[in-house]
Amino acid sequence: MKNLSNKVREASCIVIKIGSALLINESTGRIKSHWVKSLCKDIALLKSSGKKIILVSSGSIAIGREILNLKFKSIKLEEKQAAAAVGQGQLMHLWAHYLAQHQITAAQILLAPEDTETRRRHLNARATIKTLLNLDVIPVVNENDTVTTYEIRFGDNDRLAARVAGMISADLLILLSDIDGLYTADPSRNVNAKHVPEINEITEDILAMGGSANSTFASGGMITKLSAGQIATKAGADMIICDGRPKNPINRLLNGDRASLFYSRIEPHTAREKWIAGSLKVSGSVTIDEGALKAISEGKSLLPVGIKSISGNFDRGDVISVKTDDNFEIARGLSNYSNKQANQLKGKKSASFASIVGFQGRAELIHADDLVIMKIKREDNEST
Repeated sequence: MKNLSNKVREASCIVIKIGSALLINESTGRIKSHWVKSLCKDIALLKSSGKKIILVSSGSIAIGREILNLKFKSIKLEEKQAAAAVGQGQLMHLWAHYLAQHQITAAQILLAPEDTETRRRHLNARATIKTLLNLDVIPVVNENDTVTTYEIRFGDNDRLAARVAGMISADLLILLSDIDGLYTADPSRNVNAKHVPEINEITEDILAMGGSANSTFASGGMITKLSAGQIATKAGADMIICDGRPKNPINRLLNGDRASLFYSRIEPHTAREKWIAGSLKVSGSVTIDEGALKAISEGKSLLPVGIKSISGNFDRGDVISVKTDDNFEIARGLSNYSNKQANQLKGKKSASFASIVGFQGRAELIHADDLVIMKIKREDNEST
């Protein structure tokens, strides 16, 4: 399908999700090393074309269960967490080993749900992943199963992958699955089920096509993939569900293998701007000078040196308003500092930050990626 392969070729930042059932042989409990090696070859080809890649990989619990000989029993939550603690290191070693064969460095990122939901943690996780990508490293993300509980877990790595895609403003999410996309019904039970190649919107009718997990190791079925699709497409990322079981699944996708493509109606940057600008809670504000006004109007970050005054009580990650001397709101953004720290840093250059607040924080009060120019008219009907 031309549209599908073009989406992969045109994407600049791709999140690839790998489920446990693809990594682990269910009958033996052992890792499918040859399959992992083939996928890493695909990833190397994507990177050679200038794409930034993030892997979201399940498997730590399944690997840990095998090592701890817990694979033939129903295990308790704390045993799953113990299995994850044992298996995570092995999982990371696996990816690091095979990516290194292509001179690619891998980095481990463990996330809990609040790391993507709470703005302060969201900023930290986003900044770390973005920095790794800029350093030409592949982040390998997994849910932090060693500390999460059933009540607060993502529930599956499909949704985690979608949240990561939204958090870093990726343009494409690829879910490697045990099926080649969405069908009108479960094809293993209904011979009349038809493959759905393109989905413009995830409606109630589309959701009704979702099934349930049927794998020993997998925690999510088609319904969780559709839920992930809702998250990803609302965040500006297109999503592909494809059959990940054969070797070199991404290369096969590029060469026309059948899959399902879910379209997003908005661009990732636009989605992030809407998320920031549409915040119902603005926790404070800063008044800026003419130099800072010029800088942010040109798409640059807001630096503390351009801050004249600060009001409100806010913490790192909170949405704050950016105003001019006449109290006109020209922008909103996510603050990298609390109001107390911002007051200490206003008018200062970044070289002096460590001596003022006790640590060398980020140079920006609001990074350009987290800053939205507001299109609000003045009372005299002039607009920004």
